[in-house]
Amino acid sequence: MGKDSEKIDNLDKKILSILSNNARMPFKDVAAECGVSRAAVHQRVQHLIENGVITGSSFNVNPKSLGYSTCTYIGLNLERGSMYKKVVEQLQGIPEVVECHFTTGSYTMLLKLYARDNEQLMDLLNNHIQTIAGVVSTETLISLDQSIKREVPANVEEL
Repeated sequence: MGKDSEKIDNLDKKILSILSNNARMPFKDVAAECGVSRAAVHQRVQHLIENGVITGSSFNVNPKSLGYSTCTYIGLNLERGSMYKKVVEQLQGIPEVVECHFTTGSYTMLLKLYARDNEQLMDLLNNHIQTIAGVVSTETLISLDQSIKREVPANVEEL
């Protein structure tokens, strides 16, 4: 957020806190909880979107309901870090890859992907990810359970 964080007051933080717990809550209910008008909430949310504080609104689809039972994190090492952008372009073509990060530490990149089963995971690794030019090695970590998933707290102080 950087310089934009100075423009976020306690009302913005309260709205963010409420919406990050339930993005589908009607603005009239958010307004009632904040003690302001629906129009004020709408205006604040538009401002937060325009300033890049709110970066999207989407439904979270449970991958298991679509047949993707295996959540996997893959650490990739590249020949050179400068190959990152070209590797990302190739990864864009693999729809099962849902996140990609350029990282410090043991890996050049960290991926999150979903596979239907171990057979598809092996295919994705052997025939798609490991064949990308510049990928030297991979390490696969299968998630057994997701215990926490939430938005970062808005740290609301009392108005």
